[in-house]
Amino acid sequence: MIYTITFNPALDYTVQVEEFEIGKINRTKSENILAGGKGLNVSIILKRLGIENTALSFIAGFTGKELERKIKQYNIKTDFIEINNGYTRINVKISSLKKNSLIQERETALNGNGPEITQEDIDELLEKIKKINSEDIVILSGNVPKCINEDIYEIICKELNEKNVKFVVDASQKLLMNCLKYKPFFIKPNKDELEETFNTKIKTKKEIIIYAKKYYMRGVPCEEERNERLSKSVMAKKSNKLQEIKKTV
Repeated sequence: MIYTITFNPALDYTVQVEEFEIGKINRTKSENILAGGKGLNVSIILKRLGIENTALSFIAGFTGKELERKIKQYNIKTDFIEINNGYTRINVKISSLKKNSLIQERETALNGNGPEITQEDIDELLEKIKKINSEDIVILSGNVPKCINEDIYEIICKELNEKNVKFVVDASQKLLMNCLKYKPFFIKPNKDELEETFNTKIKTKKEIIIYAKKYYMRGVPCEEERNERLSKSVMAKKSNKLQEIKKTV
């Protein structure tokens, strides 16, 4: 089973406005409400590709209920932790369009804070993670809210590494850097995240390669290492199958 983990999910309220003006009443041309959060986006894409997965996350209040309903509309299995206080955040995305056109001039975003996630809530998530085994894959994606310590990814990756679980990390700065020593199976930094992590401005493809290699030097396995780990995983699964067959004979 593939598990995705999203610490900061949201309902994304997206609207299109013709020539958006600050301080005035603006009429929308279109609007939509979508389930948001990087990990949840991964779950949706996996499901569209025909790959079963389970989404782990935190929800709160009526917005959390709506988020869960929207995810279940994709027939994605959810294992959400319901928080008693607060509401799942709402992010507002306002696209300003040129007059009499669908061409976007600019986008304005208002991102909510979300509910207060307590240590008790985190412990509940960690208990779920302890049940994941070496035949599973875990995808950690997105940033964490301010109420959660930045070492949470590191704690999870350490647990997964000790159990030989393959895991993917899609994050930036400390969240990602602190995980590299546990050799994630795959990471996915984009150009903006590379710049953010290494506090620099990248102008060329050559510079992208230079900074990407810095990740490799800190622990990300190369292609040969990943293939070797995949091979070992396949052999382990075959061995388990043989043991099951022997027990039934």
